[in-house]
Amino acid sequence: MRYTDDFLNEKRQLGDRDADIFIQSAFADQEHKIALRTWLNSFKTNHQLHELSSAYGDYDFITHANKLPAWANPVQMKDGAAFFAIHAQSIMNLLGLLSLPYCYTAANGAMVLYLSDRMKTDTGKRLFETAEFVWDVMAPDAFSKNGKGFASALKIRLMHSAARYYTLKSKRWEDSWGFPVNQEDMAGTNLSFSLLVIRGLRKFGFAVTYKEQQDFIHLWNVIGALLGLDLSMIPEDGKQAVDLERSIRIRQFKSSKQGVELTAGIVKYISTANLKQTVSPIEVKQIMCYLLGEEVADLLGIAESQLPVYKIRLLKSVNFLNDLWTVGKPQLIYQKEYHKFKQSKSKV
Repeated sequence: MRYTDDFLNEKRQLGDRDADIFIQSAFADQEHKIALRTWLNSFKTNHQLHELSSAYGDYDFITHANKLPAWANPVQMKDGAAFFAIHAQSIMNLLGLLSLPYCYTAANGAMVLYLSDRMKTDTGKRLFETAEFVWDVMAPDAFSKNGKGFASALKIRLMHSAARYYTLKSKRWEDSWGFPVNQEDMAGTNLSFSLLVIRGLRKFGFAVTYKEQQDFIHLWNVIGALLGLDLSMIPEDGKQAVDLERSIRIRQFKSSKQGVELTAGIVKYISTANLKQTVSPIEVKQIMCYLLGEEVADLLGIAESQLPVYKIRLLKSVNFLNDLWTVGKPQLIYQKEYHKFKQSKSKV
């Protein structure tokens, strides 16, 4: 598939039609809006989705919210989740060091977050909300009856639609930026959590096989579909993923005030978070620059200095050894790492 400008320009004007129609209807009345928020706040696991289906049965995307796409491969999904469990700590670190800064380089797409002020004024909480979603959809039982994957994906899908609703209502949005949270930006975000994470792990010194890459990307493709991403924006294989990422990067990446400020917020948070070992802002920027590449880092205003070669070698050596020492059942590893995450969350 060729991701031409004409094709992506069309996708840039599209949001998530079904969810957007639902949100417009639900938000038209204050009582209905409050009721929906109450429903969503009460949902924790997949088996609770039938309650929402009973209340909003006229909307197919809600009644079918607990169903996987027909093309989803359960074996690949299971293997992709196992891959996440083994590398969970590094992948979650890459969330703030690579995935989100990568998204902020797409200046027009970053405007939605910038205008909302949430990422600037409460960076820590926003990061943990995103991390919680990732943990939910990456769990070994994420899409079982007692899992959280379907419920979390539906919540995020509706949150995206609500963001479109409020952004357009604010009258601060410019048409030249495309539609808020559009299909092109959603695809770029999905790639930042899948393809870019694979690249980041390899830069960290982990040996990632092609099969592991394909399994992990497939799992995120399924999640993207549950979030309302159009099938035509979901790459079928690694080559398509690389082609789509390159096309979006060429079209959308540029220096911007919003990109610089959002990235600065993450740097500040990571360097001041309550961690066992403190990391200076310059060290955070060095690692980000190494992961993103100097060209992208320069667009975000963080290409101040390069990560010393000896630190890169040390980082790769430590992670290579950690890779060898990681043993055990993926579900037990996941539970152990998730427990660590929950403990760190309580300190925020």
